[in-house]
Amino acid sequence: MSYLLRVSLQDRPGSLGLLAVQLGSVGADILSLEVVERGDGFAVDDLVVEVAPGGLPDSLITAAEKVKGVRVDSIRPYSGVLDTHRELELIDQVATADDKLQVLVDNTPRVLRVSWATVITEGASGVMQLFGSAGAPETPLEEVDWLPLSASRQLDSDGDWVPEAWKDMDTRMAAAPLGRGDKAILLGRIGGPDFRPSEVARLGYLAGIVSTVLRSSL
Repeated sequence: MSYLLRVSLQDRPGSLGLLAVQLGSVGADILSLEVVERGDGFAVDDLVVEVAPGGLPDSLITAAEKVKGVRVDSIRPYSGVLDTHRELELIDQVATADDKLQVLVDNTPRVLRVSWATVITEGASGVMQLFGSAGAPETPLEEVDWLPLSASRQLDSDGDWVPEAWKDMDTRMAAAPLGRGDKAILLGRIGGPDFRPSEVARLGYLAGIVSTVLRSSL
């Protein structure tokens, strides 16, 4: 069983080594690692960790937080390993596909490690979902207070526009404009964690490049 472990830790030599030792003490192997964000003296890393059959995720949290300065932000099951070139691969897939926006939402959850993705716009009768990935909520949006959108941003998960079913699942969301901003790609991450500023920026870069690719159809 593999898990995606997001940790905050002190950005100093040896921190990752100590973390690897502690995770190894409970039978876990680090398959891959990606730095999500760096700040003043800290780093946020995503680690794909494999545990033996029967291994419990709680043991990973306990082991990781034995290292001074380490905090586990989230842990969830994960299939595969991290790939730092995945955004470029997605752009290439979108550029060569016939149903470009469907390919975008189908692959964005894997690329940006979220639960689901949709493309929405506002029509005369309210919010319209134009495309949705697997796992996209069945409860529809009735209205939003943030379209048109001019830049990528994290959204208020407790806003009045958020359906109660989404709130009940503790869904964290971010969005970025497509084209002129009357369409947006909306991402949901069930159970958190919150989107880091670097993740929101990456979403914005991705949406901007895709918008350029799709300019003729948007």
